[in-house]
Amino acid sequence: MRCNKLFSKEQSEFIHDYANVLGVKVSAINMKLAINIADRWIHQEKPNYICVTGVHGIMEAKYHPELRHILNSALVNAPDGMPMSWVGHLQGHSEMDRVFGPDFMMAMCQLSAERGYRNFFYGGKPGVAKELGETLTRRFPNLQVVGTFTPPFRDLVPKEEEELMVQLQQSRPHILWVGLSTPKQEIFMAQYVNRFQISLLIGVGAAFDYHTGRIQDCSDWIKRAGLQWFHRLLQDPRHLWQRYLKNNPAFLWNIAFQIFGLRRYPIDLENTVKLQRRTVI
Repeated sequence: MRCNKLFSKEQSEFIHDYANVLGVKVSAINMKLAINIADRWIHQEKPNYICVTGVHGIMEAKYHPELRHILNSALVNAPDGMPMSWVGHLQGHSEMDRVFGPDFMMAMCQLSAERGYRNFFYGGKPGVAKELGETLTRRFPNLQVVGTFTPPFRDLVPKEEEELMVQLQQSRPHILWVGLSTPKQEIFMAQYVNRFQISLLIGVGAAFDYHTGRIQDCSDWIKRAGLQWFHRLLQDPRHLWQRYLKNNPAFLWNIAFQIFGLRRYPIDLENTVKLQRRTVI
């Protein structure tokens, strides 16, 4: 990539190709590569964050430049959804494949059990993070879950920040899993990545609810067909109908314009690098 010279030698080892999806850098990776990058970065002992982005995140970023810069500045902005992979294939990234947030969490927890990485769960409704930790330690008996924190449905006040910081300083996790909705989790990670000094913050959205049984997963063929959004909609139409019925047609309209060259969505590399230097290095 032409932007390599803008990064330190240390960071350049982790730079990978990406697809341009409406001006958002979506990492041209698959599950195996995502795990490999995360594993190697933890050994750097420097703070960074990973986003997992689908159509909803792309459309939020289209309307909110700061979110777009946050996504573009992540160590990895994984393709959570088949539309991301399909666009990547059209742009020549034949090995690009979906990195579904709950599956990525499960794979990283398995790796954590093998490597001895410490995990902390932040997010969910009251009791969900604690239940998630118990569920995953039953699945992976050697998994180290060193803490959980259920945030309020608002920004943290100074006292809550202090409480969280104390927990993190005492538990020293390698991975902080962030289970909030988009764009809250991405903004949270960019805001706190340097203050926490944790190797990886990983935003996985609804993964907390998937792994505790609050959201039912669907068959692989539904996922590969790009219809998982419909399966989610059937489970919670009251909360999700507006997101999907608004965002999905808007995404198809805009991505068609991009694919056929009728509209350009450039990636602002200069601002991306400035943000990355501010929040990561």
